[in-house]
Amino acid sequence: MNRKWMLLLAAGLCEVGWVAGLKHASTVGEWALTALGIALSFIGLIYVTRVLPVGTAYAVFTGIGAAGTVLAESIFFNVELDAGKLALVIVMIIGIAGLKVTSDTKAREVEE
Repeated sequence: MNRKWMLLLAAGLCEVGWVAGLKHASTVGEWALTALGIALSFIGLIYVTRVLPVGTAYAVFTGIGAAGTVLAESIFFNVELDAGKLALVIVMIIGIAGLKVTSDTKAREVEE
């Protein structure tokens, strides 16, 4: 996995943090971390779309955010994770992996 995909993964994980922060932040420091998460996630997404296909990058970014948020809410905030939710998250992760595998980024990387 190259650096652009790793940066996209990090941006998606930042999205999980700021989405959780929107719901659970209650102090100035927590709101500052939420704002930092928003900035880092979108800066990372904007940067990687210069090389990766925009549609694929955005789908992967939001998929990481959605799947990660569901799992983080269950792990850290005791939100129920039933079999149906878990199955849908697994299907989403398979779709994200499929998009990554089928993306042709080598041609764009050579151009730069």
